[in-house]
Amino acid sequence: MEDGGRAAGVWQQQCGGSGHWYEMIRGGFVKWATGLFKHAFSEEGYCSAPSGLSTEAKAKPLYWKVDNPTLSPVHLKDLPGFTRSIYKTTHALISPESHVYGPLPDWSDTTGAYLISPEMGSHFLMYLAKLKDNSRSGLPLPGVERFIFVLQGTVTVTNATGVSQLLKVDSYAYFPPNFEHSIESDVLGTIVVFERRYSPLANHIPEPLVGSTDKQPLLETPGEIFELRKLIPTSLAYDFNIHIMDFQPGEFLNVKEVHYNQHGLLLLEGQGIYRLGDSWYPVQAGDVIWMAPFIPQWYAALGKTRTRYLIYKDANRSPL
Repeated sequence: MEDGGRAAGVWQQQCGGSGHWYEMIRGGFVKWATGLFKHAFSEEGYCSAPSGLSTEAKAKPLYWKVDNPTLSPVHLKDLPGFTRSIYKTTHALISPESHVYGPLPDWSDTTGAYLISPEMGSHFLMYLAKLKDNSRSGLPLPGVERFIFVLQGTVTVTNATGVSQLLKVDSYAYFPPNFEHSIESDVLGTIVVFERRYSPLANHIPEPLVGSTDKQPLLETPGEIFELRKLIPTSLAYDFNIHIMDFQPGEFLNVKEVHYNQHGLLLLEGQGIYRLGDSWYPVQAGDVIWMAPFIPQWYAALGKTRTRYLIYKDANRSPL
């Protein structure tokens, strides 16, 4: 397929650096005459990210609370039947004690928990995948694009020509529709995956991407005080984006948003209050939220540490 072949030829690296093509071999760098990845390495390896955590939390890995929330299943064992999860036609809150894991179709040695899916009214799929040693992904359905973000451990992504790239925590990859690839792990790890059926636009072809959050610039947020990074280019070739939003304790959204876009949100760090419609929900790291079009939404960060969340947003296409 012409579009797929073009996409397979280029991996755009979002991490900056020298602009050369590299492969890491035994801790050194070998310059490639040709290749598919533009690398940016630090002393700690590819796309390593600063923790951004308080002193008392620095001993913990980045995003460790996603799998170890304060109100985890072990803490709720004496409250039979209790869950903070809720589903309505306009939104859903899926808290960690409600996650149900099972084998992922076409993946090997991997379990997954589907958290947002078209059955609830969304036009995209969001799930957590827990990887083991020898885990390997399957491909999305034909015409479906995929985005992954590493929460724990490391994963290796490989394209059709056999060129591989190691992704650490806080790194991500985007795969256009019909782009042959695999995701593998030889250690325990967790990734969050977004998939949706691509909406093509004439003369615009999305390219595969590899990047890291800390290498993305902070963007202006007129009228707001939170920090914003976008992980996918804003060009018309891409029909959705993934934002990383940071709030310091006490900060909140000034705009009470109501818009046509859908959202899928994973709280990576911190805690706060989320307004969805006429309901107000205490939320914390590990919680997932689905927001349907035009539901009023608002967030305020509470506690003593920053809030960081990852949020899906469809973009660059008419609602018609």
